[in-house]
Parts: sequence; C-alpha cells; structure tokens
Amino acid sequence: MAPSAAWRRASAGMTRTRVTPAPEAAAAAGDAAHWVLARLKPGGLDTAIRNLARQGFGVFAPRHRVTRRQGGRFRDRLEPMFPGYLFVETASAPAPWRRIDSTLGVARLVRFGEGAPARVPTTLVAELAARCDAEGVLRPAATPEPGQKVRIHRGPFADFVARVEALGPDERVYVLIELLGEARRVALRTGDIAAA
Repeated sequence: MAPSAAWRRASAGMTRTRVTPAPEAAAAAGDAAHWVLARLKPGGLDTAIRNLARQGFGVFAPRHRVTRRQGGRFRDRLEPMFPGYLFVETASAPAPWRRIDSTLGVARLVRFGEGAPARVPTTLVAELAARCDAEGVLRPAATPEPGQKVRIHRGPFADFVARVEALGPDERVYVLIELLGEARRVALRTGDIAAA
C-alpha cells in the first residue's frame, strides 16, 4: 500500500501531529482505498498514529478548539473531535485487519457482528478533511450575517442564544445578548458561535 503524498509529507515529523488526508486523494482513490474506524486504548492516540504510520497506513484524527475553565480562567485547547477513535486508511486487497487490531494504542476496529470491520464512506472522510486545516484542526463555519440568530458554544456565555449585530476585523463578531432584561453588546470570535 502506498500512502498519499500528503500523508508522507505530514508523517515525516510526527510527534503530536494529527495527519489529514488530502481530500482529492481520498476521493480519487475510490474503491482501491477505504477507511475503517479504530477504537483506541485510553491515552493511545499518539502511540496509535506513530505505529500505524510506521506500518504504512494513512490516519485521520480531526481536532477542534474548545474553551475550558481552568484555575478561574478560560483557556483554549485542541481536543479530538471523536475522542477515543481514529480513522485508518487501507488500500491493500487482502485487508490487514489483524495488523491494525494488534497495533500499539489500538484497542480494536469497529465491527458490526463477527465480520470484517465496518467501512467508513470515503466521501465522509474527504468532507471532514476539507473542513480541516493542514494540522487536522476544524476550521470555523461560514461567517454569520448581521441579524442572524446564533448560539454561543464557547466561553463564559456558552449556550446563550444571541443576534449578530456586526462583523469586526480579525474574525470578530459583535452579538447582542439578552442579560437582565437588556441587550448587551459582546465581542466574540467567529469560531465561538454557530447558527441557532
């Protein structure tokens, strides 16, 4: 199996890197290459990525930014979009399921019944990869329009519904939040909101 060129470039310096497949390569591979889902051992993401790369498999572990409260402060950090799971690409005709199952960091492949592991549609992985940057981090959704209702999903106003007032520079958006019976203007990053 020959991994895609994007995989070879990304795996060269892989310590904490989550590898993203090239969407066009995944779509062009068609039936030759397919994706399966591996359940990971606790804390086994980096180990699984490193060992699957050594064996020549392509992997994809999309991440997203989350804001957590830590020590009275809000801090952004990257977390896996699907904690405990990893997409694995294989293109060989006789499927090497046992090699993947016995890889350090991998608990088992996701199966339905006793048969072969369930295949993940290539288009699903390609669409996820298209929404991620080069490091596999999910990019924010489309820019909201003034007057649109949005839900805040990060920061001290998480789960509040607000109305977009204006768009600012540097991916900022100004929203109006109803607090104590009055509309308050708050500046947020576009990645902190989603359409309501």
